[in-house]
Amino acid sequence: MCPAFGSLRVGLRMRRTATILSGSACCVYGLTFTSHFYGARRSVGYVPFSSETLVTGKLFEDIKEAVEQMADPELYDTIVVTNLCVPTASGVPLRLLPDSINGVRIVGIDVPGFGIPTHAEAKDVLAGAMLKYAREEAEQGPVARPQVTEQSGRPAVTLLGEMFPADPVGIGQMLAPMGLAAGPVVPTREWRELYGALDSAVVAAIHPFYTASVREFETAGRKVVGSAPVGRDGTAAWLKAIGEATNVPADNIAAAQNAILPAISAALSAMPVKGRITVSGYEGSELLVARLLIESGAEVPYVGTACPQTKWSDPDREWLEAKGCRVNYRATLEEDIAAVEEFGPDLSIGTTPVVQHAKAKAIPGLYFTNLISARPLMGPAGAGSLAQVVNAAIGNKDRFDKMTSFFEGVGTGHTAGIWEDTPTDRPKFKAKYAAQNAAAAKAAEAVGT
Repeated sequence: MCPAFGSLRVGLRMRRTATILSGSACCVYGLTFTSHFYGARRSVGYVPFSSETLVTGKLFEDIKEAVEQMADPELYDTIVVTNLCVPTASGVPLRLLPDSINGVRIVGIDVPGFGIPTHAEAKDVLAGAMLKYAREEAEQGPVARPQVTEQSGRPAVTLLGEMFPADPVGIGQMLAPMGLAAGPVVPTREWRELYGALDSAVVAAIHPFYTASVREFETAGRKVVGSAPVGRDGTAAWLKAIGEATNVPADNIAAAQNAILPAISAALSAMPVKGRITVSGYEGSELLVARLLIESGAEVPYVGTACPQTKWSDPDREWLEAKGCRVNYRATLEEDIAAVEEFGPDLSIGTTPVVQHAKAKAIPGLYFTNLISARPLMGPAGAGSLAQVVNAAIGNKDRFDKMTSFFEGVGTGHTAGIWEDTPTDRPKFKAKYAAQNAAAAKAAEAVGT
């Protein structure tokens, strides 16, 4: 998936925010198609280019003209301009765009596929750019109060990283005994929430790879705490870390833990998971899911994530490794598939090709993005959320075995494809042409020497 899909979705979800893409037409088509497939309900601006406009610098002038035409303060607070691969590689200087036009903020970002490995990190690129803009606005003077504010006046905890909509509510309930409240979730849904996020008492890096956003929070003088309230151990450690970061008395921290931990333990006991499971994905919450599965009773020997290692993920990595789980950052498809081969799991949770590989071997599989990350993970709600779908998938093993037995040998090797009469395998024919191909390749290499 093109990583720019992540930043594109962030902009399309924000109120009074317009989006303009600059890139190859095929890329823009794919991105907009996927965005509308996932529920976007607004248009995306597009600035096309040719070799001439790219080389002469006319493309930048076209982008500037498009921004000027769209900068209507009655419609928008912000316009996000995104360079895709070709304009980024060609050095189209979005930094030279005006900071604002007619009172509409202009935010330019580069999100090339060759530089941003995952769409999850692309979300951070835009979130970080917006936080920087909002921080500089706040430094210059008073800014607009967020429309949705915490009425209790309690210090807020900013939640960094996208999560299931019910999770922030649950986190707020966990924080209440400590005199804290759940603050804005970054990426935000409107510009004013950025001010509230920057004004929090502490930042919880639920997704620890949001390095651009963390940089802005630290510049604003905010402490950042890693991990998340997932499972019993994770919740106890996270509440303690948040409490200490905000100077909450030890008694209040203990009260918060005692109020929620029994319910989490009960939920875990009521919905146990039995079996060996490998976990992989590119959303950034893979380590949290692995923690929750282990506390639910599952054996998780491997978790791979396409996202990078940061110090904010160290608490999760250390806990998992202590439980015998191998954690693989920047995991490749080949490594994730190798883990399925190595551990022979009862269930493989992963990306589409990993799940496809597992099912071809009669191993049940679940697509991480649509079936796992789209569920609550935090608190008691998260403790029982995965068990039903995971246990149901593991229970399908017999069906896979029956299907494998019934279709054994069909559609593989020389019988692949569509045919009426069973094809005849011709190993000598294949060996002959394999030798010819090898000789041709060797001759081609010799030319270069």
